[in-house]
Amino acid sequence: MRRTALLVTVTAAALSAAIAGAIPASAVNSYNAQPAPERTEVGALLVQWDRDGDPATPDVVDWYCSGTMIDRDVFLTAAHCTTDWAPGARFYVSLDQDVDGALADAREAGLSPEQIADAVGVEGTAHTNPAYPGNSADSQDIAVITFDSAQAAEVDQRWDFTPATLPTAGQLDAVGSRALDAAPWEIAGYGTEEAERGPGGQVHPGGGVRMKAELGFNALNKTWVRLAMNESRGYGGACYGDSGGPNFVTIDGRRLLAATTITGDGPCYATNVVYRMDAPSARGFLADFVDLP
Repeated sequence: MRRTALLVTVTAAALSAAIAGAIPASAVNSYNAQPAPERTEVGALLVQWDRDGDPATPDVVDWYCSGTMIDRDVFLTAAHCTTDWAPGARFYVSLDQDVDGALADAREAGLSPEQIADAVGVEGTAHTNPAYPGNSADSQDIAVITFDSAQAAEVDQRWDFTPATLPTAGQLDAVGSRALDAAPWEIAGYGTEEAERGPGGQVHPGGGVRMKAELGFNALNKTWVRLAMNESRGYGGACYGDSGGPNFVTIDGRRLLAATTITGDGPCYATNVVYRMDAPSARGFLADFVDLP
């Protein structure tokens, strides 16, 4: 998977947020990953921001994280994806399968940053959990992008999707670790590939295309699920740029957005650490934006 492959375009503050989404933000472009054109509820978070503090120079526009539509007008992502940007940053969501390609086409057409952002995504309003960054037991790392009625209508017009289904309160605990271990898990996102050796050290190629991969269950904690990315068992996992993206589990034939990608190992080889959507803290935040099951 990917965490935040486009780190080169961020400020120091945004870089730490993006890396928090690399080791705290991942995707699904690691080994055993496949394109996910059918996961139309999964999207990329784009940000338009002033990189150099000079209003006379063009803003930067690029994708940085992943996320999921959980209602017709609400996009779920991670708090570290929406924080530490320069003042005036604007947030957009794209549900395109190939966001990186769409951005490249818009740039080649000579569009301005504003026109690029509008061509590729739909602008919304970021709401970051005020309790973020929390602590190691509960990072509170959750945010949403909301759309007003006109923006939501544009999202509907541009993309055909069905919002993801959230779990009920404490549902993962009720199911139990043994059943969760037997259940199929899948991650989706736009992140980069696992680390490769480059001339200057490790690099993470790829990114910007919606991918998916199976994972294996490892452990259930109070607010976290640990998922295995064991290549030999056919699993994949998240990497830079996948932060905020969904980790689905299928229970009794029903596909649930169990958790969102937050962190993992730096090379993107071993573990995906994801934030539970059935935990009280996540539900307490989301209750202000969606009707919870």
